This record gives sequence, structure tokens and C-alpha cells, in this order.
Amino acid sequence: MVKPLDLNSRIIDSYLELLSNLSVAAKRDLIAKLTKSVKQNIKPQKHTFEEAFGAWDPANGTESLIKSIRTSRRFSRKIADL
Repeated sequence: MVKPLDLNSRIIDSYLELLSNLSVAAKRDLIAKLTKSVKQNIKPQKHTFEEAFGAWDPANGTESLIKSIRTSRRFSRKIADL
């Protein structure tokens, strides 16, 4: 089984082999673009995990949440007479 570190190293070595034929100017441009992409990935995300899924706001209180859930229930099941 290949370790993740070994796999990453192999991928990097493959890219370096492909890039070895580039000019110095093209390599510098590539370095600048890679550096820029890394800096963009470091920025913290503004949204939290809970916000992405509409998490419950505890400031509203549990009683109001329970009441909201109970009042929003709709039962359409009809029980047949036997």
C-alpha cells in the first residue's frame, strides 16, 4: 500500500518532470500563480458549519422551538373504519 506522503511525492516529481522544459519566465509566472492560490486558500471562511445548514439559534429558547414544531405538524393520515 502506498503511503499518502509517498503518493504526494510521486505526483510532485511527475509535475517537476513536466515543468522542466518551461522557460525561466514561465516558471516564475507559475510560482507567482501558485503562491497566490495558496494565499487565497489560507483566508478563513466567513460561514460556519452550522450556518450552512440552518442550525437552530439557542437565543430563541427551547420552548418556542417546541411550540413551533408542534404547530407546524400536519397529519393527513386517515384511519379506516373496521
